[in-house]
Amino acid sequence: MTDDMQIEREAMEYDVVIVGAGPSGLSAAIRLKQIDPDLSVVVLEKGSEVGAHILSGAVLDPVGLNRLIPDWREKGAPVRTEVVDDNFYVLGEAGQVRVPNWPMPRLMNNHGNYIVSMGSVCRWLAEQAEELGVEIFPGMAASQVVWDGDRVKGVVAGEMGLQSDGTPGPHYEPGMELHGKYVFIGEGVRGSLAKEIISRLNLSDGHEPQKFGLGMKEIWEVSPEKFRQGRVVHTMGWPLGKNAGGGSFIYHYEDNLVMVGFVVHLNYENPYLYPYMEFQRFKHHPMVAELLEGGKRISYGARAISEGGYQSLPELSFAGGVLLGCSAGMVNVPRIKGNHNAMISGIEAAEAAAAAIAAGREGDRLEDYDRAVRTGDIGKDLKKVRNVKPAWSRYGLWPSLVLGGMDMWGAGLTGRNILGGWKHGKTDAEATGKAAKFKPIDYPKPDGKLSFDRLTNVAFSFTNHEESQPCHLKLKDPTVPIRVNLPEYAEPAQRYCPAGVYEVVEDANGPRFVINFQNCVHCKTCDIKDPSQNIVWTTPQGGDGPNYPNM
Repeated sequence: MTDDMQIEREAMEYDVVIVGAGPSGLSAAIRLKQIDPDLSVVVLEKGSEVGAHILSGAVLDPVGLNRLIPDWREKGAPVRTEVVDDNFYVLGEAGQVRVPNWPMPRLMNNHGNYIVSMGSVCRWLAEQAEELGVEIFPGMAASQVVWDGDRVKGVVAGEMGLQSDGTPGPHYEPGMELHGKYVFIGEGVRGSLAKEIISRLNLSDGHEPQKFGLGMKEIWEVSPEKFRQGRVVHTMGWPLGKNAGGGSFIYHYEDNLVMVGFVVHLNYENPYLYPYMEFQRFKHHPMVAELLEGGKRISYGARAISEGGYQSLPELSFAGGVLLGCSAGMVNVPRIKGNHNAMISGIEAAEAAAAAIAAGREGDRLEDYDRAVRTGDIGKDLKKVRNVKPAWSRYGLWPSLVLGGMDMWGAGLTGRNILGGWKHGKTDAEATGKAAKFKPIDYPKPDGKLSFDRLTNVAFSFTNHEESQPCHLKLKDPTVPIRVNLPEYAEPAQRYCPAGVYEVVEDANGPRFVINFQNCVHCKTCDIKDPSQNIVWTTPQGGDGPNYPNM
């Protein structure tokens, strides 16, 4: 990487700089302008356009949207498909058992929620923000934090044209520094700037480690006679069994489009587990195959999901800024929902920052924001489910369904968790077991009709990276993959990556580790799951990565 001390950059000053045009960042921008139209607000988005890097299930709880833009229906928000049919199944290899809705906690009910494309929702939110005067710059990756001591003063964005060795090429552009009285970090899960800020300022001290899942998603166009608009299906069980926690979702969206997703909790032990192939195998279950046969897959993508919940939230404010949404980890795991909390976090941050700026403050900690998250709607939402994930990790599927259900019922009725506050313990990287304790898993070969190999599917994420730039997937020690991870863990990067980025290639000189960074869909799984914590995900140049049309 270039030496920042030798680069002269122009600087632009704003009241608030927001990194990430996701639901949290755009909600913050809109709310800031609603409060004070004279505030200068900029949103930086690393995707080629707003929505290009957005991937979510998604069943949207409209509580955040209701608060931000109460007349969203009249304004034409792409939130149209209300849930009309809500089903939950536990799968076996050849059949399924439906879990009735009545014993499930009330918070698990999806009626009143909407099946949406969050990419489309974010594009619409961006339109609302720009109408209010927010500046939005897509294709501008925020690659560095600008520090003033231990205060976050701003970010560097728009650096482009570096050559593969990290030196400036003939068309090099240094980018610019964007300074803010406050900087909002809304990069999504395991963002590189959030990771740096959390580590440098010790924001996770005294809190449980963050936990993660890997979510993979395909959109299928199915036969009209099989399509049931508004239907929601969730499953657990097969094919994961005892190998890992996780489950699936099947959402009937609109225009015969069905969103098919699969989540694998990343605290699995067996390094031979191949999450992507578990997803492909899942589609051959009779219940799923019957739906998809005769249809066609039209897009694919993957991203990590924060699963730590309430006890894993770091300190949310720091000198000069805050962490929003999934940058902090605000997903309600049993509900498989985080977009509503992301939007509320943006609203709360905007209100705290607007009040501070009106009082003549800047660059300090917005402690009111931290307090509003933990004691307000977000904290209440996450506290009710705080023991579901650790119970699942500790006891497995069936006991966790019973224990987690009892705890959620108790929390919903009394406001208190009857199980108290359980801890997570290990990080997902530390949970990885040694290969000698396990046997390789034999996965069926994809048939090209219901299931597909990784590289074929990655083509349906429309991913592109300029090949001459430096590899954005950094190895702290280039010898570790072959020297440590291969003999001890059978180098699991070959399998946990859902885009085929990592390979171990045998040649005359023995095995070598290959990084095909052009395939990267920015899911961040490698940064999370590598047992040696040797891989560091950083931003490529702006605009590169997946180009999801409607995920």
